[in-house]
Amino acid sequence: MTSTVADGTALSEAELEDLRETVRSVCADGGGTAAVRRLPEEAPGIDAGLWDALGRKVGLAALGLPESTGGIGGLAEIAMVCEELGRTLAPVPLLSSTVLAGQVLAGCGTADKALTDLAEGTVHALAVAAPDGTWRADAVPVAVTWQGSVPLLDGTAPFVLDGADAEALVVAAAGTDGVDLFLADPREPGVMVRRVPTLDLSRGQAVVTFRGARARALTAGGEGADVVSRALDVALVALAAEQLGGAQAALDMTVAHVRDRTQFGRAIGGFQAVKHACADMLLQVEAARSAVVRAVRADGSPQALAEAAAVAQAWCCEAFVSVAAECVQFHGGMGFTWEHDAHLYFRRAQSDAVLLGGAAHHRERLAGLLGW
Repeated sequence: MTSTVADGTALSEAELEDLRETVRSVCADGGGTAAVRRLPEEAPGIDAGLWDALGRKVGLAALGLPESTGGIGGLAEIAMVCEELGRTLAPVPLLSSTVLAGQVLAGCGTADKALTDLAEGTVHALAVAAPDGTWRADAVPVAVTWQGSVPLLDGTAPFVLDGADAEALVVAAAGTDGVDLFLADPREPGVMVRRVPTLDLSRGQAVVTFRGARARALTAGGEGADVVSRALDVALVALAAEQLGGAQAALDMTVAHVRDRTQFGRAIGGFQAVKHACADMLLQVEAARSAVVRAVRADGSPQALAEAAAVAQAWCCEAFVSVAAECVQFHGGMGFTWEHDAHLYFRRAQSDAVLLGGAAHHRERLAGLLGW
């Protein structure tokens, strides 16, 4: 069975666990959630030092990319690494650059130089979202016209993940043949990148405006829509794995607190209401884990992956929001303070819940995929 991901060199089970421990160790050495707090609150983005360690030295920038570019692993490796990064809310562009832009570039088949640069750690950003934040081939906000053999881009792309820190932009643009993909330089005339404030302090977003910007064509004949759709299914699984990691961290934080916090002479974790709530949180986390595992096992069939990715995202985004909210509540007044980490997970959960379309969007898509 052929993978639907642009696989690199596959890892054995032992190598996969070694990679997990390496990522966990590097994130811990980077300070865990302290890496988020090092970013300016008004300009969330990327921790360059942490990305250098993870992306270049560990090699995560090439995760799931073709073997010809030095790629390692496939969907299983992507999901495992994203889960670990989600545990500490690591502010690195794995989802935006390696997964989103990387899988799109790999699907184009004409972006060898760009893929090589990306695999070496150069940050790329993907500009494909419609004004409502979802991907819809009939609502691409950027248009392309041609000046001889040179494509020119016009329009405004919202919700460009890590766009303000990107050195290259992969852009979906609508033309006479349909939607195609283009590579643009954010430093060129006609490209304006504006960093925007976000609820999630661990992940930056930008609005990118094109005004007659020159670009390089990556696809032709309207092939870009299918490339983006396939790549987004991989990204949905990656995001679900991140949400699983964040939900697990919030659950662990909550359990540790209710064991230590005493009231009326006993740990509050001994109260029945608290026990039941923690059990409900555990059920949501384990159900999210099952959804991610199911999606990873669907790799090899584009149709099965699309369906499993929609299920995973519909479930995991709501599970993370619920568990993160309970985490804040169980920490009481301390959970609402800036100094405590609970609000960082709550912010990420709320942001992720609409990042690639909310739960309702993915349920609607699932119904369409199943012919309901």
